[in-house]
Amino acid sequence: MKKILIVEDEPDILMVLRAYLTKAGYTTERAYDGAQALNLFEQWKPSLVLLDIMLPDMDGWSILEYIRQKSSCPVIMLTALGNINNRLSGLNKGADDYICKPFIGEEVVARVQTVLRRMPQIKTENTTIYGSLKINLSSREATLNGSPLQLTPRDLTLLLFLADHPNQIFCREQLIRSVWGMDYDGSDRAVDIAVNRIRQSLANWPAEEGEIVTLRGIGYKLRVNQ
Repeated sequence: MKKILIVEDEPDILMVLRAYLTKAGYTTERAYDGAQALNLFEQWKPSLVLLDIMLPDMDGWSILEYIRQKSSCPVIMLTALGNINNRLSGLNKGADDYICKPFIGEEVVARVQTVLRRMPQIKTENTTIYGSLKINLSSREATLNGSPLQLTPRDLTLLLFLADHPNQIFCREQLIRSVWGMDYDGSDRAVDIAVNRIRQSLANWPAEEGEIVTLRGIGYKLRVNQ
């Protein structure tokens, strides 16, 4: 059973979230402030974190940064700050999704299900090697120079998808359908943000071995020397 950590200091909102998620079959735990959230994250090891930005002792951005240093656990931000700059900031910092208050309980459950939904397992026994970059599609692992890449689940899925289709061009809409899912209703800017984060993780990958190429007005491809 998937475990959801809800970090929210407003009791009424917390109660609604717990009710909907419990009804949907999830196990939930609650944290009212940042210190409690960090402790529960370490001890309880949730499958996903619903994280409010405005908390009494620290902001959600600091908690998100801590989580990303430790884990690729999916994080959905909850906030009343609904402008596009805040949403892009959250995605840039490694959030997997962003839900604005007020929200509908069914929407939260749907977003949680979407984030937790994994890509279909690709059956292959072999690790694909592009120079110092190694990709194992069956175990969903990527290493560079022997070190695991620290990527969010969605960013990793995007890299695995591109690695499984080397030197092929994909437009943003194709990547959204293949990685985010058909029910994704956000901006296609999410693709650009995810690609930028992947590029940062691949900063030490020699250009002669490969790179993620932007084709202006068309899309992206993983160029590799095979």
